Amino acid sequence: MEQIAKVIVDVPTMQTNSPYSYLIPQEFLNQIQVGMRVIVSFGKGNRKVQGMVVGIDDDKSFDGKLKEIDSIMDLQPVLNTELLKLSGYLAESTFSFAITCIQTILPNALKVKYEKELVPATTINDADKAQIFGGQKRLLFESDQLTTQQLSRLLKLKKANQIKINYLVQDRAKAKTEIQIKRTPNVSFLREEFDSIRKGAVQQERLLNYLVSMGEKQVSQSDLIEAADVSSATIKSGEKKKWLTRSRVEVLRDPFKHEVTRTQPLKLQPDQQNAVDAISEKINHSEYSPFLLEGVTGSGKTEVYLQSMAQALSENKTALMLVPEISLTPQMVNRVKARFGHQVAVLHSGLSDGEKYDEWRRIERGDAKVVVGARSAVFAPLNNIGIIIMDEEHETSYKQDESPRYHARDVALWRGKYHGCPVVLGSATPSLETRARAEKGLVTRLLLPNRINHQSLPAVSVVDMKNEISQHKESNFSTELLDAIKLRIQRKEQIVLMLNRRGYSSFIMCRDCGFVLMCPNCDISLTLHMDTHSMKCHYCGHEEAIPKICPNCQSHKIRYYGTGTQKVETELKELLPDARVIRMDVDTTRRKGAHEKLLDEFGNHEGDILLGTQMIAKGLDFPNVTLVGVLNADTSLGIPDYHSSERTFQLLTQVSGRAGRAEKAGQVIIQTFNPDHYAIQLAKSQNYEQFFAYEMKIRHESNYPPYYYAVQITTNAATEAEAAKLMFKIAKQAREVLSDQAIVLGPTPQTIARIKKRYYYQLIIKYKKEPQLNELLTKVLKNSQKLGRNAAKVSINPNPVSFM
Repeated sequence: MEQIAKVIVDVPTMQTNSPYSYLIPQEFLNQIQVGMRVIVSFGKGNRKVQGMVVGIDDDKSFDGKLKEIDSIMDLQPVLNTELLKLSGYLAESTFSFAITCIQTILPNALKVKYEKELVPATTINDADKAQIFGGQKRLLFESDQLTTQQLSRLLKLKKANQIKINYLVQDRAKAKTEIQIKRTPNVSFLREEFDSIRKGAVQQERLLNYLVSMGEKQVSQSDLIEAADVSSATIKSGEKKKWLTRSRVEVLRDPFKHEVTRTQPLKLQPDQQNAVDAISEKINHSEYSPFLLEGVTGSGKTEVYLQSMAQALSENKTALMLVPEISLTPQMVNRVKARFGHQVAVLHSGLSDGEKYDEWRRIERGDAKVVVGARSAVFAPLNNIGIIIMDEEHETSYKQDESPRYHARDVALWRGKYHGCPVVLGSATPSLETRARAEKGLVTRLLLPNRINHQSLPAVSVVDMKNEISQHKESNFSTELLDAIKLRIQRKEQIVLMLNRRGYSSFIMCRDCGFVLMCPNCDISLTLHMDTHSMKCHYCGHEEAIPKICPNCQSHKIRYYGTGTQKVETELKELLPDARVIRMDVDTTRRKGAHEKLLDEFGNHEGDILLGTQMIAKGLDFPNVTLVGVLNADTSLGIPDYHSSERTFQLLTQVSGRAGRAEKAGQVIIQTFNPDHYAIQLAKSQNYEQFFAYEMKIRHESNYPPYYYAVQITTNAATEAEAAKLMFKIAKQAREVLSDQAIVLGPTPQTIARIKKRYYYQLIIKYKKEPQLNELLTKVLKNSQKLGRNAAKVSINPNPVSFM
């Protein structure tokens, strides 16, 4: 009998985007499974490539001779049936290569070169153990060094759970091991050994005392050294005397640096209870249902999440929770960990590859029942999911910038349907798309209209900075905001200040000739960074020294314009020299663990003022914060994008919610040059419903989502002419097949027309129903693949969160 494997090969092109048929060798019959990675010969030169088995059948529709699978890379599937189906959904919905989607779902440790070692299980018989391992405790698994007969034998042993696999990722995520100590089981012998200790051997005496009292448990050598106050040399001496045995064992990395105090469920308010009851009913009946949990800031959404997750766990199901920012993860993880203990795994880009891989293995093995993480955690290999939660669902960080350009919300809804479980989308300021779906009844809306502590929302005032500048010298602080900061510091209360721009100044300009220092690779001005005394591009990373004279006219009148978090920090130190300022932006949070460290410092009252970019605007909960200041509310208003008003309203409402979350009343001061703009005025009153109605009216009049779907097609090339030529050709093809109801915008250069020495053009298609659109987009991608490696490139972004 012949078996044929359908294999997606690791060659990301449109021409190789379908499975290839490979004959399964006789030795591997009924052994190879869907979801395993294999090595196959591909192309005329028979080059070896990796591939993913996506199907197995007995149908040989190909008349010629099929190539055989050369070798296997796994002894068990690395992707289950659900995640393989999910990769197909991603490829189809985002116009991406199947292999790219598969690699997106896999953890990094399975994308890079790695080693695997085999370890005998306790159930293996002596003959097999001797034949495979000889006298060794473990064996490096190198599939290309083994015969097909040997591999077949290993597959059978793995299927019978007689061998275990340890993955060792080369250079990036090697398995972590530690020396562990076990005392001799003969306690009487240990007690007798006290008489043999020479006088003055204090450490040996301490070691014996500890061993006698430690019981049958096994402890790490580092813990024993600390607990017994002995040296490693003393432990080695104890091993020679047969007091103990030492062995090196693999341990999973724990990204939680400290234990958190366990918490109990809180008493719910009626609105919270209604929400938990509605969600729990769907969990109990294994029924897919999308919910919008819409609650003002401080209304207790997190407790609704926790009690709903507890309900899923009580039904022997698992729970997945997504948060939008790494900076939010520490606080949210600590809350979930405090409720569910060691059942919690965390996945986000702030972890090392080794930590991420070990967490992935804990989830895959079923050791972790609750997963908390940022966007990519939506692919966590959980089984039997009982609830999926997406906190701050409106956040744009849930959308992937590069292929596959998926939105985590779409993936969460897909997985919710697959598992038959509720998907809870939570926000104080839902995206217009989600809120509109709730209006149509496609999403069930659950409301939390009041703060949990019955405190009123903070008082919000808007300061017109045009008046301030006319009355005072230029400063980042109005008189009202500065006086309020001084008052809070005097009261020993804390302040959050947000400026959505990092760096020292936006740009430098010559006052004689108007020259602005631009990035040589991108059409964007360089940003001044005083901490590194350099000019940086925030798009390509280009960096150069700060010019002392104008490169254009040699004038010395170089001046800084605009402002950034560094400049505000400097001004704060001049105005309030005794204030303790903690700055939180991309520059201060580059190092691993920096987010948590800075937030812990602020939470421990080691700082009076938390100054940061939008990363501090949401999710943070500090009871002593009574003042929030927004230094320039106009930053996102000036962006040429139809989402700009929505982003401004959401950001201002979210950051306002950081004030007055406990017993003390909160105050918010918003500084702006556009005090009458509807987004700012409605954020002042935190009136989401009025904003939703007003913004939806504008979207309807201008034919934008959620009234229309949208797709963004982008070309990029080494020359502007090449990028434009290809885009105009695509626009012509689009207009030929689209109906009169479709709206085509462009072609136009992108807002930033050149990035990393490549020129970008774009085309926007707005539509309601276009049967031929998918076929058109697939054709566009196929044609672009034929242009060659160095030619213009095409990318497709369905439902973009921005047209920038």
